[in-house]
Amino acid sequence: MRKFVLIIILLFCAENHAMQLEKELSLEGEWRFEIGDREEYASPNYNDEQWEKIVVPDSWENEGFPGYDGFAWYRIRFSVNRGLKNKVLYVKLGRIDDVDMVYLNGHYIGGMGQLPPDYKSAFDNNRIYKIPRIALKYGSENIISVRVYDKQGVGGIYTGEVGLYSRIDVVKLVLDLTGLWWFKHGDSLAWKDPNFDESAWDIIKVPAYWEDQGYPNLDGIAWYRKRFKIDQKYADEKLILLLGKVNDIDQVYFNGHLIGLTGKFPQDGKPATIENMKKELRAYFVPPDFIRKEEENVIAVRVYDAGHNGGIYKEYVGLVTRKEYLKYMKTVR
Repeated sequence: MRKFVLIIILLFCAENHAMQLEKELSLEGEWRFEIGDREEYASPNYNDEQWEKIVVPDSWENEGFPGYDGFAWYRIRFSVNRGLKNKVLYVKLGRIDDVDMVYLNGHYIGGMGQLPPDYKSAFDNNRIYKIPRIALKYGSENIISVRVYDKQGVGGIYTGEVGLYSRIDVVKLVLDLTGLWWFKHGDSLAWKDPNFDESAWDIIKVPAYWEDQGYPNLDGIAWYRKRFKIDQKYADEKLILLLGKVNDIDQVYFNGHLIGLTGKFPQDGKPATIENMKKELRAYFVPPDFIRKEEENVIAVRVYDAGHNGGIYKEYVGLVTRKEYLKYMKTVR
């Protein structure tokens, strides 16, 4: 079974690049830098005073390390005003050549590309990673550590905006369902059953392309499943499931009941209907009668990918009230 330890050494997809973000703190300028690769460099307690100083953003070749390929680490210390505590924050790191893994106060918060032996460059992708509230210290010192692997050419955090940003188009979720889901390649309608045992399935992060999490050649049909309970105070609300964006099409079941679909799956020799479906935000109303108010609930998502990238790949994933949904849609239209 693919466990979380495997997932964190692969790509954690950045959030939607079209988000409405506002700069709160610039992190451009002088960072600490060291070539090589040691696990303790991610620790906030590590003493980096003897490291070199390097300007970010710029290639490390331009900063005194010409021709160097391989592993290196960046670190920077900064403080965050307590006034940002109620905002949804992201760190932007511009473009990194080639692969990165990013830690905030020792918490892994994201990365792009794949390390050897299954090397995959992400040199041309903007890094934007959501900051978990648990990882950030307000009113005191924080440390970002960035592990970078460069195979050839220029290396490092070489261009783009670098800093902390708050999100403007925020939706207040009743229940955040981002994170780890059960995942299975193949197809069986029995997998929509809430009593089905998925414990032998793989584990995958949502939202993120499945190709970037150990399934590089996977096309066709796959399923996701997630178990959760709903706070009793929301049990009688009219709730909507936000499922972000899906590449390419989907069918969604709530406790075994179909609550929505986008696109048409291939059937009886007829091709799937997928044109531009990957660009649509998924939102499905959950009939109150389908909700188990004091028990575990199960979401099962059937996904068809026609080629290239696949899966539940970006944006909000969670339950929201109808009132909050209407407010959110006004910000994204």
